[in-house]
Amino acid sequence: MSFDFPQNYLFADSHEYANSEGDLVRIGISAFAVDQLGDIVFVDLPDKGSSIEQGKSFGSVESVKAVEDMNAPISGEIVEVNSSVLDNPESLQNDPHGSGWLLLVKPSDSNQLNQLMSSSSYSEKVAAK
Repeated sequence: MSFDFPQNYLFADSHEYANSEGDLVRIGISAFAVDQLGDIVFVDLPDKGSSIEQGKSFGSVESVKAVEDMNAPISGEIVEVNSSVLDNPESLQNDPHGSGWLLLVKPSDSNQLNQLMSSSSYSEKVAAK
């Protein structure tokens, strides 16, 4: 199966994405990760105002197959949580790169974005699976 990843998004090895929007970064999980999970039934996210740390778990997503931790692609303070994903986990499944985003974060070190993969590198990585 081939996936279409937005060209301007950056990806972590653990399948989370980061999309810079001015001073903020929108975070979610890739369409590949969503596909691997299957039917998503529950999403657990931290509260607005809390901090996340690059490479550390910031929440979990539960599907009929498994519960998976999600790891932060960058460190920062959460300025917005997508409550519609909490209320309707299927929105994550239907549009992971759009309305299924998870967090909006004010990065503590925007240089961390340089450690993430480009869309094309990530695409090659998942194509090899």
